[in-house]
Order: sequence, then C-alpha cells, then structure tokens
Amino acid sequence: MMLPITAYGHPTLRKKGEEITKDYPDLQQLIADMFETMYESHGVGLAAQQINRAIRLFVIDANPFAEEFPEAKDFKKVFINARIVEEEGEEWEFEEGCLSIPKINEIVIRKPVVYLDYYDEDFNFHQGEKFEGVVARVIQHEYDHTDGILFTDRIPAFKKVLLKRKLNDISTGKVDAGYKMIFPKKKLKR
Repeated sequence: MMLPITAYGHPTLRKKGEEITKDYPDLQQLIADMFETMYESHGVGLAAQQINRAIRLFVIDANPFAEEFPEAKDFKKVFINARIVEEEGEEWEFEEGCLSIPKINEIVIRKPVVYLDYYDEDFNFHQGEKFEGVVARVIQHEYDHTDGILFTDRIPAFKKVLLKRKLNDISTGKVDAGYKMIFPKKKLKR
C-alpha cells in the first residue's frame, strides 16, 4: 500500500526513532508498504519518519545508481535499529535529494565508508557490516532520518537562507511532489 510521505516541517521528521522488536505490529507489511511507497515515489531510500512513524527503520534499493556506481547493483536491504559504529575515508561531495523535501537537491559532504550494526527484516543481527560509496551515502542519509536529521541540516547556512522560501512552500503544501504527502498542521492564530 502506498503511504503518504511526511513533508518538510512535519514534527515526526525531527523525532529520534525508538528501537523496535521483532514483535512490532505488522512489521513485515510495514516493510512491504515502505518499499512500495519508495518505488512509487521514485526514491532509493525511505525511513519510517518519512511515513510518520518515529522508529529506527529504513529501507534502501540503490539499484537506480548501478550504472554509474557498481556497488549499487542489486543492493536492496532493510535496516532495523541501525547504529553507525564508524565512518572513514576522505569526505566527498554528492548531490542529495529527499522525498520529504521534493524538488530540492543540494551538495552534501559525507564519508565514503560506514560500518553498521543493524537487524535485517528477519531480525538477524549484523555487526560492523561495511558499506561503501553511493550505498554508504544512501545509508547515511536514511540513518540521519532515524535521528531526526535532514540533509538540509548538512548544507551551509547561506544555502539554507537561499532555500528558505522553497522550504516554506513545501511545509505549507505549496508543492506538487507527484505523490501523496502529509503536511504539518497549520498553527492557529489567536
């Protein structure tokens, strides 16, 4: 089932995710719905915060990057309760976008290698698993969501100022993303 995506400014995007257990209600259906939502929205990753759930869960299918980045070929994974244990390498720039911040892409600097502890969709534990290149980048982007961090938090302050109007338009629903979104509730003036 296609789920609506939380838009920039929605409070759930700023919530740190809580760890879950294998008994989390309808977990397998939620994972399937997240993949369907990601594919229908033309994304390569989706975190639970983006579907209005503050839990430590994200899904990735990096295959759209496979032509340019071989490590992305057939890379499809579920990450539950993930923790980055180490990042290494010389930082590199790459243009990132986000389904919660449609029609905005900016250069973000990240390390090219990450090591993760996480559970997969069957709740098998993976310790210190190494990911590199564009796969590591997608993981870092989605992992940030589980900590309540957006890619716009990682761009220079002057860029944020330049994007202020566009970000405001997204948070007030003045954007056509091409998929269903949940916008922040408007504050009532007294």
